[in-house]
Amino acid sequence: MAGSLEGFLVLIVAALICSSSFASSIFQPISDSHRSAALELFTPRDGSFFSLEETYEALRTFEVLGIDKKSDINTAACQSVLEILGSPSSALKDLFYALKVNGILKCDIEKDVFEVVASRLQATVSGAGALLDFYYSVGGLVLVKDQTSKDDLYLADAEGVFGSIKALSQSDGRWRYNSNNPESSTFAAGLALEALSCVVSLSSSEIDQSLIGTTKNDILKLFDSIEKYDDGAFYFDEKLVDAHEHQGPLSTTSSVVRGLTAFAAVTSGSLNLPSGKVLGLARFLLGIGIPGDAKDLFNQIDSLASLESNSVSIPLILSLPATVLSLTKKDALKVKVNTVLGSNAPPLTVKLVGVFRSGSKDTSLIEGQELKFNPESAVYALDALPKSIDVGKYTFVFEMVLHDPDHLNLYATGGQTRIPIFVTGVVKVDSAEISVLDSDLGSTETKIDLTGENTVSLSANHLQKLRLSFQLSTSHGHAFKPHQAILKLTHETKVEHSFVVGSSGKQFEINLDFLGLVEKFFYLSGKYNVQLTVGDAVMENSFLKAIGHLDLDLPEPPEKAPQPPPQPLDQNLRYGPKAEITHIFRAPEKLPPKELSHAFLGLTLFPLLGFLVGMSSGEHQEFSPPLSIRTEKLLRLGVNLKNFPSSSVPAMFAVLFHLGIAAVLLLYALFWLKWDLFTTLKALGFLGAFLMFVGHRILSHLASISSKLKSA
Repeated sequence: MAGSLEGFLVLIVAALICSSSFASSIFQPISDSHRSAALELFTPRDGSFFSLEETYEALRTFEVLGIDKKSDINTAACQSVLEILGSPSSALKDLFYALKVNGILKCDIEKDVFEVVASRLQATVSGAGALLDFYYSVGGLVLVKDQTSKDDLYLADAEGVFGSIKALSQSDGRWRYNSNNPESSTFAAGLALEALSCVVSLSSSEIDQSLIGTTKNDILKLFDSIEKYDDGAFYFDEKLVDAHEHQGPLSTTSSVVRGLTAFAAVTSGSLNLPSGKVLGLARFLLGIGIPGDAKDLFNQIDSLASLESNSVSIPLILSLPATVLSLTKKDALKVKVNTVLGSNAPPLTVKLVGVFRSGSKDTSLIEGQELKFNPESAVYALDALPKSIDVGKYTFVFEMVLHDPDHLNLYATGGQTRIPIFVTGVVKVDSAEISVLDSDLGSTETKIDLTGENTVSLSANHLQKLRLSFQLSTSHGHAFKPHQAILKLTHETKVEHSFVVGSSGKQFEINLDFLGLVEKFFYLSGKYNVQLTVGDAVMENSFLKAIGHLDLDLPEPPEKAPQPPPQPLDQNLRYGPKAEITHIFRAPEKLPPKELSHAFLGLTLFPLLGFLVGMSSGEHQEFSPPLSIRTEKLLRLGVNLKNFPSSSVPAMFAVLFHLGIAAVLLLYALFWLKWDLFTTLKALGFLGAFLMFVGHRILSHLASISSKLKSA
């Protein structure tokens, strides 16, 4: 019982930590855990992936995370790339991802192949009307231009293509997939922005700035529909009605991030997006942790790579290696500032601007303090916590200040960052006493050591009271109120009663008046084990103490007294080994003597013996008698061969049919003597199919002969 209660205590403490952490999430940059997940999720089957799209997603994820796996994928992937690029019937999407894969693997592709692909893509752009056709074709042309020396690869009418894509935009910043579909999509908006950025890259002259300005306004309108979590994370969600077009928040947000950063990279001027929203997008992408799906992991890593170096605003992530600090171990407060992929931040200062007790709106416990920077470990640290911080749960407020004023428009710090911190320590337990009172005036009290191994033995009746008191204080001498302070009395029949110990300042006290508790105790007299549980997430010495036992004498229960609840069965009795069952078989019936059974068997087989003798008589020649003689002997024995076919093929099927019948009889004998039911049924299945075939043939022949005789 003690073990299970200790486990329960640990569970409660862990739940407290988790529930407090949910109030303000802690965002961590990309780590080795993401690399391990990528190696596990992107595993080629027989050296290759299912499609070139999956191949590109794996290669791109490995590239961003710095994992060298090209040699394992190169051979099969390049072969697929050559086949797709060399085939005139390849789908547009396959061409796009073949070029994407080639951009990473650098496969050996002839110059003529690129020229054919470029011509086909340019023809597709000219006749495109759907967003995906524009996306794959202009995106493919940019890839061809990057992978070849064709600096003169441009769109003939780039501004017209830009306008055709822009015509699919909506007033709320979202995009339609084609002009025939009235539904607009946030996911499509990201694809459209990527396609527009490719058009700008393929333009031989500057695109009309009015079109660029209108697109920037569309981006601002799109950000008006962005959604937000309480922890400061921003994300986009798809609102498209069609189920087959629906995208989740991760894929939708990733699409917008890729489109946003791609468009900002090829256009001049600022997008005027609040840096806090860009930082919020990074927090959302990091806040999902490590996805368990390969597609989701690619979307997370690829979009974070887009944010890592972009011309809009580069998010800086403030994180803590540890959010639980021990006063006993004198832990230092350490802070790290990195980009989303874990790169070092530019020169800046980290300040601790405030510390607040969780759930409290009081003033800060400290004045602003600047953390010291260690250039070797790239860690900002506060060597010693302020004396005003005691054991408890706090919210630390940090602020990042960039040293270079030019970095203010380049990096997003997000203003103040609030992070929950648990400060743990050893709580002193003093003045612990337990006693049985005869009246409110009290009686002799027994001092106990709640941190030791001593136990007490007490006795009481229903006219007395049980009193328990103790004090809790922190190492700084302040009163401490734990999350749990429970006194439990367990009867020898396993009936349990729990009571919350009240407090006033440092003093904790409980008085159990047994006269008012006789019904709650179900009038059960006898021995009660007394246990005290004191625990909290920040209390390093949480304990479950067996204080001793109490012999309680209660009056006899009245006629209609409540009955104690049924106790659960012991798990060992319920799931443990059962008693062995000895099965007594019925005594075998008395059988006749073996001699009598053998004699009966001989009489049964005697007609068969006569048949064989009749068939073998006159066969003393050196050669076997002709078939006509054997047939004549069978007729003499009374065998009916009137309908036996005379032609060779039907006769063969008739013989096979009778042999099959004989085989079934032999199968019965084998089942009786040796085989089990399953073996017999398996053989009978094959034999039955054989009999069905030959029987159908011979019966069809007989039916044909009969119909001819009737017609004659």
